[in-house]
Amino acid sequence: MNDKMSFKTLNHHKLVDDVVNQLQHKISTGDIKPGDKIPTEPELMELFGVGRSTIREAIRVLVHAGLLEKKQGFGTYLKTSPVIQEPLAHRLHRAELVEVYEARKMLELEISRLAALRRDEEDLKNMRNHLDARNFALQQNDRELYAKSDIEFHMSIAIASKNGVIIDLFRTFSHVLSDAMHKLNKEYSSHDPQSYYHEQLYEAIKQQDPDLALKWTLLNLEGTIAEL
Repeated sequence: MNDKMSFKTLNHHKLVDDVVNQLQHKISTGDIKPGDKIPTEPELMELFGVGRSTIREAIRVLVHAGLLEKKQGFGTYLKTSPVIQEPLAHRLHRAELVEVYEARKMLELEISRLAALRRDEEDLKNMRNHLDARNFALQQNDRELYAKSDIEFHMSIAIASKNGVIIDLFRTFSHVLSDAMHKLNKEYSSHDPQSYYHEQLYEAIKQQDPDLALKWTLLNLEGTIAEL
């Protein structure tokens, strides 16, 4: 084959995710309103510049998620009472990384506040162990251990909140955050691990100071969001 005519293989699943995310954004922001009919397959193919199979798969995802419904002979509509039924983990995996971190910021601010008020000695011991492992990994330039111990440190703070719903929510987030950490690690030389902020957050929780815990959580996450 002529090398000049070689192409990179397109990622079908990435195309589907892109279409789903854009349609879901229109739904979330109200550009597509409950009961509205969405454009036909040919119209969507032209709007997105993709093939029929991509559009059909994207529509299938949103139907399965409980947002769209197909009416035989009439088309596809946004449900009058659209409620997302797909697992949160699936929704997070389809989201933009910045969106995930913005949602994480909202969740972790309350986590750190509650942890400062409710932590016990066992919580502090777990936090310290994971933070020490994180610091050791950075010293050894062990990217895998760094990503793992960082997530475990923040998970230990969530557990210290003593709120079962928050713990389960953060555990779901942590799987997506793990992927995000690996992406950041690809640019490891420029990625700031914010070690000082992590140490100060631990100290604030140890001192049971919720205001300081909020301060250091915010500084840490805003630094990462700025990188992204």
